[in-house]
Amino acid sequence: MNAKKIERNFPSAEEDAARATPVSRYDGPESAYRLAFTDEAFLLRDELRPVRMQLELLKPEVIQAEQGIESTVVIFGSARIQAPEDAQRDLQAARLQTDEQILKRATMAVTMSRYYDEARRFAALVTEGSQARGEPIYVVTGGGPGIMEAGNRGAFEVGGKSLGLNIVLPHEQAPNPYITPELCFQFHYFALRKMHFLMRSIALVCFPGGFGTLDELFEIMTLVQTGKSRKRPILLFGREHWERLINFQHLVDTGMISVGDLDLFHYVETAEEAWTWLAAHYGFHEHADEGAVADHI
Repeated sequence: MNAKKIERNFPSAEEDAARATPVSRYDGPESAYRLAFTDEAFLLRDELRPVRMQLELLKPEVIQAEQGIESTVVIFGSARIQAPEDAQRDLQAARLQTDEQILKRATMAVTMSRYYDEARRFAALVTEGSQARGEPIYVVTGGGPGIMEAGNRGAFEVGGKSLGLNIVLPHEQAPNPYITPELCFQFHYFALRKMHFLMRSIALVCFPGGFGTLDELFEIMTLVQTGKSRKRPILLFGREHWERLINFQHLVDTGMISVGDLDLFHYVETAEEAWTWLAAHYGFHEHADEGAVADHI
């Protein structure tokens, strides 16, 4: 016998919004007659900032819960790092010019493009490796081009879902085309975007990047160092790059950080090394059928 569907006690907000047709006298821009939750001008007022922040926290949380997203690996890195084929194309064009600075930048872009391939391959390894265990781990990026695109692309190319947490910037940054559409989010507040990077992450993998990448990396290390967030693997791709950029040992020598703080992160060079490191840390291989991720989260 089919169970009888229980009717709602009250109309849903969606139903009320659909039937709330404007009355001619009160449908002008100056009217306050609109339902509050359908009144965009009202929702965008400065006084409604706390409500907008709550919505920006809730929307990705509700949707990820509905999609069954429990464990993620976050990939940070520059939007400016090109795919190798694009970097090579630009280098060929630069060689036809006489500007040495353009040629120098194009040559460096080819060198840095190896990180695009590593991010792409790493994302594929995470996606395939976790799917094989029956406990999917989803790749999360900032949703833009460069290393972010590579991460989403790697997951996409092996048939997996991935997330993109894009943000509104003064210069247009459209989401890259490899993000799973139902898991592509747009943020206004950097702080809430950062929170969503961390909420389900079992590891953070950082490729070379600029101010934004460094901001994300150091905020996470600060949260872990101070005990505000649980400790989790933080992998830095490219030891030579990071050691030239940041003299961590100098921070230890001058007493700015403790020697134990150097254990907050680990250097890796290749996608395979990074995945092997995570698999060893979480015991993926030893406990392939025993819920290893859940045991360590």
